[in-house]
Amino acid sequence: MRSDIVKKGYTKAPHRSLLRATGLKDEDFNKPFIGIANSYIDIIPGHFFLNRYAQIIKEEIRAAGGVPFEFNTIGVDDGIAMGHSGMLYSLPSRELIADSIETMMNAHSLDAMICIPNCDKIVPGMLMGALRVNVPTIFVSGGPMKAGKLEDGTILDLNSAFEAVGAYAEGKIDEQRLHEIECNACPGGGSCSGMFTANSMNTLCEAMGVALPGNGTILALTKEREELLRTAARRIVEIALDERKSEQFRFRNILNKKAVHNAFVVDMAMGGSTNTILHMLAIAKEAEVDFNLDSINAIASQVAHIAKIAPALSTIHMEDINRAGGVSAVMNEVAKRHSVLSDKCGNPRSDFQSFASSKLPQSSLDNPHFSSQSLECQNADSSPAHTKISESHNTNATKPTQDSILHLDALTITGETLGERIKNAEITDCEVIRHNDNAYSQVGGLKILYGNLAQEGAVLKVAAVAESMKEFEGSAVCFNSQDEAIKGIAGGKVKAGNVVVIRYEGPKGGPGMQEMLTPTSLIMGMGLGESVALITDGRFSGATRGGCIGHISPEAAEGGLIALIEDGDKIAISVSKGTLELLVDSKTLESRRAKWTPIKKEIQSKWLKRYSLLVSNAANGAVLKTEL
Repeated sequence: MRSDIVKKGYTKAPHRSLLRATGLKDEDFNKPFIGIANSYIDIIPGHFFLNRYAQIIKEEIRAAGGVPFEFNTIGVDDGIAMGHSGMLYSLPSRELIADSIETMMNAHSLDAMICIPNCDKIVPGMLMGALRVNVPTIFVSGGPMKAGKLEDGTILDLNSAFEAVGAYAEGKIDEQRLHEIECNACPGGGSCSGMFTANSMNTLCEAMGVALPGNGTILALTKEREELLRTAARRIVEIALDERKSEQFRFRNILNKKAVHNAFVVDMAMGGSTNTILHMLAIAKEAEVDFNLDSINAIASQVAHIAKIAPALSTIHMEDINRAGGVSAVMNEVAKRHSVLSDKCGNPRSDFQSFASSKLPQSSLDNPHFSSQSLECQNADSSPAHTKISESHNTNATKPTQDSILHLDALTITGETLGERIKNAEITDCEVIRHNDNAYSQVGGLKILYGNLAQEGAVLKVAAVAESMKEFEGSAVCFNSQDEAIKGIAGGKVKAGNVVVIRYEGPKGGPGMQEMLTPTSLIMGMGLGESVALITDGRFSGATRGGCIGHISPEAAEGGLIALIEDGDKIAISVSKGTLELLVDSKTLESRRAKWTPIKKEIQSKWLKRYSLLVSNAANGAVLKTEL
């Protein structure tokens, strides 16, 4: 065992002595040592109960024949940190979490690990750390919270509270209504109820095979979630006790190129947070997988957007996705759509040759997808909402083949292939999870835009954009910080037909790449969501919706064109063309460039100063440099 280096042989008597002080007995030194990376934190709604989760996991590990060692990571609640200087620390916390996982696991030579994340940067930070350690690891998140509800039946989530601030500022709601929304938007423990960053990343853990089915959708603080914890604990000990399995299920053997690809596929199908792009690029780099923004657009062009979840112009939340079949049902449906790409000579070919030897999921042969004319949606039981299928569908046209968009032969932590895992997963409510032929869009819910304003790329959550905003041209209103933007928007500086520009908020310029939920929520709450766009080298909360483009690279601090925009300049956004353009002639831009000097913010924090010096831009995942 890996842990033998701290517990075996006469030279390790001092080590064993220290371990005995923690309660270990003679018999424990022949058992695997299992690390439990817990992100229990009192101030985060998705985490304040994770100490109880850890106790359950420890009990199961001991009962299964392992020795558990719990340790903790830090975490930032992006909602609480939003709109003030605390947000500067959010993205940098991802690196600290990854470092802490590496430090704890390698310093003590633990044999395997269970990670208990839930929110925002904590999930990707743990994934990055687990890749560095490369021991068998299972992720089991805290789970999503229930959606909130007002007495009149209005469905709420965190986004509702942020947008209510803008509505109150405009006089559209009174103080009593604001207070009612405040008290009901987040009704209990769990990660925020929509497809925000936390739930996006927790669903992608399922897609990558490093978590058990239901990880992203089973509600927090339920019996079903407790059983997930117990199953994960038993499984990690089973692996750790078997030398062959311990080698087979090293983390990098699961989270590899196929897994990263599958994550992006599911992300497109479910229209996840734009932050997933940032985090998955960083995870791919840790996994030494060659993945870039161009690869993401290629995937998006082949994946139908079949699940529209709040805040993407929807009242559907994670509990609804769970009831409708969960992430496995999404993947089963996605797998039915063919994927034919071209080689360098333009000849059609399958991009998934490795799939040829994998086992096809049986459900794909029995359960074709249907056109919108051939189905009626009802619930999964035999009540009036059971799905009815007409006899007019074409079975042969919809079977998954060797060119499935998903890598169905990818290994999962349970020991089955992805195809085997999802083969019996059925959509039980096709108003919540749609079939491919009836998708919200025949392309994915996220898109990478390019142009003179985004030479290295920018990210848009297309799933959350109204049709009227998908082709937009407006005049720029520029702000050199989020604080300036909040004051300007609230003060009436932004009007219909404007493009709000928020710059010097990228990873280096922020520093820390603040989320922009406060300004975007103000725009929506003020009724400007379908007449005002926003672009930034910063990023957005998963709760953001509307014509909001983030991650613009190069960022202003490194001389990106966004730094040269002036008030009144025309900016054109085209989702159909995938472009973001500043409509200013080259001579004018050359003149501005000659006069330009970057704005350098005064940074008091030593950690943020160090981060600013080492961080890459968003197109490269905002990872820290390790080489000069």
